Amino acid sequence: MSYANHPLGNPQADDDRLRGLGYKPVLFRRMGAFGNAAISFSVISVLTGCMTMYGYGLLTGGPSVMIWGWVGVGLMVLIVGAALAEVTSAYPTSGALFFMAHRLGGKRWGWYTGWLNLLGLLGGIASIDYGCAQFTGAFLNLQFGFEPTPTKTLWIFFAILLLHAVLNLFGVRLVSILNSVSVWWHLGGVAVIVTALTIVPSHHQSAHFVFTNFVNGTGWSSSLYVIAIGLLVAQYTFSGYDASAHLSEETTNASVSAPRGIMRAITWSWIAGLVLLVGLTFAIQDYAGTQSTETGVPPAQIFIDSLGMAGAKALLLVVIFAQLFCGNAETAACSRMVFAFARDGALPGQQLWTRTDNASRTPRAAVWLSVGVAAILALPSLYSPVAYGAVVAINVIGITPAYAIPIYLRIRHRDRFTPGLWSLGRWGVPVGIIAVVWVAFVTVLFCLPQSRPESGELMTSDTFNYAPVALLASLILAAVWWRVSGRRYEVPAVAADSEMAKIQDEVV
Repeated sequence: MSYANHPLGNPQADDDRLRGLGYKPVLFRRMGAFGNAAISFSVISVLTGCMTMYGYGLLTGGPSVMIWGWVGVGLMVLIVGAALAEVTSAYPTSGALFFMAHRLGGKRWGWYTGWLNLLGLLGGIASIDYGCAQFTGAFLNLQFGFEPTPTKTLWIFFAILLLHAVLNLFGVRLVSILNSVSVWWHLGGVAVIVTALTIVPSHHQSAHFVFTNFVNGTGWSSSLYVIAIGLLVAQYTFSGYDASAHLSEETTNASVSAPRGIMRAITWSWIAGLVLLVGLTFAIQDYAGTQSTETGVPPAQIFIDSLGMAGAKALLLVVIFAQLFCGNAETAACSRMVFAFARDGALPGQQLWTRTDNASRTPRAAVWLSVGVAAILALPSLYSPVAYGAVVAINVIGITPAYAIPIYLRIRHRDRFTPGLWSLGRWGVPVGIIAVVWVAFVTVLFCLPQSRPESGELMTSDTFNYAPVALLASLILAAVWWRVSGRRYEVPAVAADSEMAKIQDEVV
């Protein structure tokens, strides 16, 4: 990769670069390279993803699949991240994925990519903050005997959404500071958790158990199938690193800082997540008891069994604060996506969602829209946790394919692609091909049934995988809205290019 001696290497050229892409700079550039990496690291949040998916991993392959799956998936995600980082460097805008797709593939590519990305981000806020509400309910239960009913959990969720909205209204400077704190909180939190689980318990599992034990609690007979769906522990966690691209219009030297931010966030998460998973698994005292814990949170049971109630509550607080950082970063990324998508006419109420506060230059209405839709998406949790699974599915099944589309178009139209400051050089195409193939593979995995009913039936309402339904619904919504509003959707840079082409034709 290379980014030296590039004519855009001066950070002062950021706004000129943005104007060259067709946009007037309206957001403050108050985020540095570290802050940009920190927001993606916070959204990935190993203390959110690994913790909430750990119980799933205990059933789908057990320790060996969780540990080695994390290593393998992390490597593949790093490849996807590198391919996406290269395109991000060429097009550092808040629109990120949809703008890249629009520039490289045209209007329809940009439209569908944008809707997948937006719905994925909205589902991300809902799933992250609702997961945080569940962990908060578990902590309150241990501390005060609080019974976390669906209604009470939903009210905790609403309070968390409100907190994240208020924090984001203060501007990108505060968001950047909180994300920087988040990095050290996550790294320190992983260190504290693993150290406590290493030193305090008198009993630990063997290395043979941690690295080779295979468990199939899914009901499916094929070990290969179980291993495949067990990879989703890591893949669910490794999402959201497009946040670095969405905040690029508020980042200095964005053509370098944003792609570096993607790569750094994935690398830090890869290492920290591996340490966390290994530490948790060594500390398991009772495998069956951890799976069927009354807390509903298997890592919490590991904390209780290993450290006692006081230690467990302390570590739960560490995890809850990490999840709060994660949800706040996701809110920031989603609000910028709303701002950018509305700016190009893809959302009704364009003037409202693109309005920025005079003092902080923050798209306040876009922030409120983001948390408001997330609140609505969580309402099914009152009636069915299975129905709420569809909300989580919207997050992963929407955002994951959206990563591959700009990469695919960069390969398909390589002759029209001009690399930015951060480039993979001759490795851009082969790395991109591997990335697209991997995303296609994991998208299929997301859609597969993940558990089989005990009755032997193929599926029931409790075991149905809502991911393909969420994907189909997202595409139908995008298609319908294309018919209604697609004509008003026009990225300024593309329009400018079209006008220039007309002028050139007239000259010839």
